[in-house]
Amino acid sequence: MADVTLQHQTAQGPAAGSAAHSASPDASFEDVYIAYFGFVWRSLRRLGVAHEALEDAAQDTFVVVHRRFADLRADASIKAFLFSISFRVAQAYRRKVRRKGTLSLDVEQQVANGPGPFEHAVAARSLQLVEQFIDSLDDGKRVVFVLSELEQMSAPEIAQALAVPVNTVYSRLRHARERFVAYLAERGNPHA
Repeated sequence: MADVTLQHQTAQGPAAGSAAHSASPDASFEDVYIAYFGFVWRSLRRLGVAHEALEDAAQDTFVVVHRRFADLRADASIKAFLFSISFRVAQAYRRKVRRKGTLSLDVEQQVANGPGPFEHAVAARSLQLVEQFIDSLDDGKRVVFVLSELEQMSAPEIAQALAVPVNTVYSRLRHARERFVAYLAERGNPHA
């Protein structure tokens, strides 16, 4: 296996590259790794992997990607392929945390440095609200909400990643959005 290092990470993960969204017959594992590491990192974090476990989870994800790289069809969505693997890795990490009985929400480490303490506090609170909402969703709605709203993937891409009908994606997304609006309204958010 290629020597893959995770030395270019930040609290938010690195920025994603500008590679195409579908597999190219001449794309190498290294090309995919470089272009989509940020996407995998963000996906794992948004799927509930604790910050201190992100490096290991990302490495585990890319080990599976490397092993299954030959299975990637040229017409397949790379993001869907990577997310389906990231989703399973995140589930395994969340199960491990539940068995241990510990959970770490390190919101301060995820918030970019704001210009001042007030902005930092508002951003931290907003991030905490979104994370708590995402954590409250069942896996089906959580995945669809994260992929659509945060990763800007299309419904067909999400359907491919999850191996579900497109109408199921639309239904889950509608329910998740309705719950999000209600969640914000319950907390007194004037923008809900």
